[in-house]
Amino acid sequence: MNTQPTGQRRPYRAPGRAQAAADTRASVLESALRLFVDRGYGKVTVADIAREAGTAVPTVYASTGGKSSILAHLISEGIGDPIVERTLATVNACSDPREVVAAVTHGVRLDNERHFALVQVLVTAAALEDTAGETLTRADRAYREALHVVAERLDHLGALRPALAGDRATDVLWFFLGHRSWRLYVADRGWSWDDTEEWLTGQLSFAVLSEGPAG
Repeated sequence: MNTQPTGQRRPYRAPGRAQAAADTRASVLESALRLFVDRGYGKVTVADIAREAGTAVPTVYASTGGKSSILAHLISEGIGDPIVERTLATVNACSDPREVVAAVTHGVRLDNERHFALVQVLVTAAALEDTAGETLTRADRAYREALHVVAERLDHLGALRPALAGDRATDVLWFFLGHRSWRLYVADRGWSWDDTEEWLTGQLSFAVLSEGPAG
C-alpha cells in the first residue's frame, strides 16, 4: 500500500553517480595540482588538466570550474586541514608560554610542509591573476586569524612583552610563522624543516615572550 501523500515523490538518490562525480572532482584537483607544480600555473590550460585527469574539458568545468576556481578549491582544502584545529587545541591546553610557542611553531611547520607546493603555486598565480590574488588574500586572512588565537592565549597567560598590545602580537607571529618565512629559509636558502622550526621557535620566543625562552 502506498502511504506517501498524493503529489509527493520520494527523492531519487544515486549513490553510485554521486561517488563517481566525487571521484572525478578529486582526480581533476589532483591532476591540476600536479601540473601546476610541474609546469607552473601560467603554462597549464584546462585542456591539459582534462587530459591529465582522463576526462573531458566540459567535465572539468562542471566539476570544479576553470583554473582559478580549481586553485581556490585546492586552497580551501588546505585551509580546512585538521592540523590547524589540532594545533590550536594544543595551544589552548598549554599553560607554559614556551610550550605555546613550541606547539604553534611545530603545527605551522607541519601545515606548511604538507602544503608547501600548493602555496608556491598560489603565490605565483597571484602575480598573474586578480582572482588568484584574492584567493591568496583570503588564505592569508585565515592564517592570521589562527595566529591571532595564539596571541590571545599568550596574552591570557600574561606572557607577552608590554609593547605587543592589540594586533601587534599577531603581526609578530605572522612575521616569523607566515608562509613567506618558511619559503625564505626552506626554498630560497635550503634550510631543513627541522632547522627552520628550531630557529623560528627560539627567535619567536625572544620576540614575543616577556621573559624569553628558558635558559
